[in-house]
Amino acid sequence: MNGERRVTLRGYLDWNATTPLRPEARAAMIAAMDVVGNPSSVHAEGRAAKALIERARGQVAAALGAEGANIVFVGSATEGAALVCAGRGLRCAEIEHDAVTSWCVPDLAVDGAGQASVPDPGRVALQMANSETGVMQDLPQGLAMSDLTQAFGKVPLAFNWLGCDAGLVSAHKLGGPKGVGAVALRQGFEVAAHIKGGGQEMGFRAGTENIIGIAGFGAAAEAAARDLADGIWEEIAQFRNILIRALSALAKDTIFVGNEATRLPNTLCLIAPGWKGETQVMQMDLAGFAVSAGSACSSGKVRASRVLRAMGYDEALAASAIRVSIGPGVSEGTVLRFAETWARQYDRHRARRG
Repeated sequence: MNGERRVTLRGYLDWNATTPLRPEARAAMIAAMDVVGNPSSVHAEGRAAKALIERARGQVAAALGAEGANIVFVGSATEGAALVCAGRGLRCAEIEHDAVTSWCVPDLAVDGAGQASVPDPGRVALQMANSETGVMQDLPQGLAMSDLTQAFGKVPLAFNWLGCDAGLVSAHKLGGPKGVGAVALRQGFEVAAHIKGGGQEMGFRAGTENIIGIAGFGAAAEAAARDLADGIWEEIAQFRNILIRALSALAKDTIFVGNEATRLPNTLCLIAPGWKGETQVMQMDLAGFAVSAGSACSSGKVRASRVLRAMGYDEALAASAIRVSIGPGVSEGTVLRFAETWARQYDRHRARRG
């Protein structure tokens, strides 16, 4: 794998929360720091700043398969969800991110494999892949919106093929900086701006653009598309499967969520019955591994995963889950060390319980 992407942050196994900054993104951001002009100014300096934004817009559109769509830069995918969903009365399922359930009615049924039932796509927001379980949806044509944040850069996709009105993506999920996202809008689809002022971003989102973050996003999206084409994520899927086999051998009562479903290549959600997820996270942290109990945006909230509850797991099992998510630079040795360390701690937990 690309040596420049080698991760040095202990055993960092929380890529779905955020990813290490790509060298390409860092270089683009440093270069953007020297661009003086305001992108809304008409003089040469302003045009140079505007050119950086348009270059990044093209890079994101190409990587997302969204040529011809409106790519609107926002502060995060969460802001993008508000832009698209607020006031539209859309429906969703409990498996969606909080950014979506906050604006939509979460009344769609979900089966045990994590698949949502979609009776009326034109009134529904449905994610492409779940951040906690990695389970991917079979997206119907004509969706009102799809949260593409976790899938973008990990699996082949093209916004233009999905047939939805809007799609959400975020820079820091694929090696870009935190604090910048984008919304892809089908040509002709209109949303009402929530941030009003100077009419930037084609009138969809006012305010002087975050040129540095946007430049990093564009470079990261372009690099992520290259990684995907080069088969990097196929190798990552092999490491994820090695981890599953190792954990299965070491702790036979472990439950692997979504094993029967199509999942992201890097994501493993596992349940250790009776061992609280937040306790697992703390013990693994002390042992030198970063993992998560659910979505990073829900950190600090000690509660059972509503995603797992929607899939039919009871409160106790849903509260005993963690997510392991890996990415480029995570080695086979690291995932095997994690498996051994986790299983050893689980054995101690069971011994204490008697």
